[in-house]
Amino acid sequence: MTSAVVVGGGPNGLAAAALLAKAGLHVTLLEAADDVGGGTRSHEAILPGLLHDHCSAIHPMGVTSPAFKSLDLERHGLRWRLPEVDCAHPLDDGSAGVLLRSVQDTARLLGADGDRYRALITPSVRNWGALAEDVMGPLLKVPAHPLLLARFGLPTLLPATLLARLFTTPQARALWAGVAAHSFRPLSHALGSAVGLGILTAGHAAGWAVAEGGSQSIARSMEKVLREHGGKIHTGVHITHVSQLPPADVTLLDLDPGQVARIYGDRLPRRVRAGYERFRRGPGAFKVDLAVEQGVPWTNRHARRAGTVHLGGPFAEVAQAEKEVTAGRMPERPFVLVGQQYLADPTRSAGDVHPIWAYAHVPHGYDGDATEAILNQLERFAPGTRERIVGMRTTRPADFAAANPNFTGGDILTGAETIPRLVFGARPTFNPYATGVPGVFLCSAATPPGPGAHGMCGAGAATAALRHLGVRPV
Repeated sequence: MTSAVVVGGGPNGLAAAALLAKAGLHVTLLEAADDVGGGTRSHEAILPGLLHDHCSAIHPMGVTSPAFKSLDLERHGLRWRLPEVDCAHPLDDGSAGVLLRSVQDTARLLGADGDRYRALITPSVRNWGALAEDVMGPLLKVPAHPLLLARFGLPTLLPATLLARLFTTPQARALWAGVAAHSFRPLSHALGSAVGLGILTAGHAAGWAVAEGGSQSIARSMEKVLREHGGKIHTGVHITHVSQLPPADVTLLDLDPGQVARIYGDRLPRRVRAGYERFRRGPGAFKVDLAVEQGVPWTNRHARRAGTVHLGGPFAEVAQAEKEVTAGRMPERPFVLVGQQYLADPTRSAGDVHPIWAYAHVPHGYDGDATEAILNQLERFAPGTRERIVGMRTTRPADFAAANPNFTGGDILTGAETIPRLVFGARPTFNPYATGVPGVFLCSAATPPGPGAHGMCGAGAATAALRHLGVRPV
């Protein structure tokens, strides 16, 4: 029987393993941690019954992921839940940029910018079902829908600062700044609009959903698929050298390129190894989990119902903060993402105490304490928050890296979102999953389409592995 070994049990490793097992391969997954999931893990971090997501939390790209759909994860227990408001970006005057599932309703709330927003986003939202596989895959391929992809792709080439000129109101510009900042890049860089437009479009198509029971439910559902098709999982197995790997017809690596270079060493072609060793890392994340009695008392009413809240003030302030972080300087007012997953999934709360998930963008490897900066941003837009906090836990960049080596320096995206990374992946090549070693493939978030709990990097690598074996995907 044809065999496969998958190293790393994050969402991409699990997706790759499940797809290979479904195609009839004998699959063994090796995970260094005590449980699978990688960034899609959840835990009772502060109080019993209060469930916090470790890293990934909101999944606009997950709901419509072709990989997840092909695995039929809902049949294996995954349930998506939607908040009443997808995202709010409050401003100091009490107003906010507000993102709703409906394009029309969002445009209405954007006032004078509503027509411009509708014209920008509606065609791609309407065609997202056809677009998703082209958008959520390698760019260097013949697209299934070239005209639709061109219509979606042309605005993504622009810096976010340039696209922001489309809007005239502070609310619309702030909303755009927040979604664009998900790339952890200066908003003035080319292709700076790609991530923002991607999550806006996917969100309007399916909502900024959370997984019921925590993001761990995504991992658990893929684990069930893998085991249903005969796959095996071994945890607590830390691979540091290729000699530790069991023999297999194909090997897939849900690892960052630096780890692959260390594990395979001279077995990699010289150019591949050099590319992996030069792989550029991005800024880090500093996370604060909070237990908040009665929830956060936002000044803006929409923020009280939003699954995601972006804290960064007006467009110019967000742009400056992201510029500082990328340059290695900690801003006084960092961009902060707040997750209120319990609004869509009340099972995460413990009575009237609710889990709040918040992280700030910080420089790569930041070793300071950003707790006060995060709390100050919360107080800025929700006065009285501190008085409601009954528990707290911090996760520094070094803690992210210790829990998941792919997150070196707190870089939870597994690499800087540079133009080469967005186009090629870990190195310049037409096959971003190939390592140059026959039968060995990279399947981490360092490959297209990049970070997010959507499994598409794993799906791309699994397809490449099956093509190498001459096996048709199921």
